[in-house]
Amino acid sequence: MAETKYVPQLKVLYGEKVREELTEEFQYRSSMQLPRLEKVVVSMGVGEAIQNKKLLDVAVSELSLIAGQKAVKTKAKKSVANFKVREGMEVGARVTLRGNRMYDFMYRLVNVALPRVKDFRGLNPNSFDGHGNYSLGVTEQIIFPEIDYDKIERISGLNIAICTTAKTDQEAKRLLDKLGMPFRK
Repeated sequence: MAETKYVPQLKVLYGEKVREELTEEFQYRSSMQLPRLEKVVVSMGVGEAIQNKKLLDVAVSELSLIAGQKAVKTKAKKSVANFKVREGMEVGARVTLRGNRMYDFMYRLVNVALPRVKDFRGLNPNSFDGHGNYSLGVTEQIIFPEIDYDKIERISGLNIAICTTAKTDQEAKRLLDKLGMPFRK
């Protein structure tokens, strides 16, 4: 009996369709020149964690639910007197996704979470960093179906950074466009 190994739908789409279309569009000579997803970093800043440590634990558990992988607490790099933050204090959480989990998360983000955003008109096409990476902010974590609306402590936002191997923003935009990212026209 042969075992069938799980392959995410978005990875299959990339392998069967997107690679050929990008090669044709940008005239790549080698398959190594093709842009691909490298990693997705999902992070959440919890400024109120200075007074209430429980909020940081809740943020870590919610981020772990959303990503499907355990989140880690992040520490402040600098002391900021106005915010009563000292260097080394735990003030956020983040998770880095690669491989199949990354493709699964991207599929859920594009096809499940983003359509649930209230008054959604598309993502900003100008949020590329100049090196082929895209960043977006989500104002409510409740757009993900994994989060139980009745059990949340408070509504908080999260940041999503999508890192690609593309050399230019144009190539990265075409890659994400073909993977289904709903950019504003």
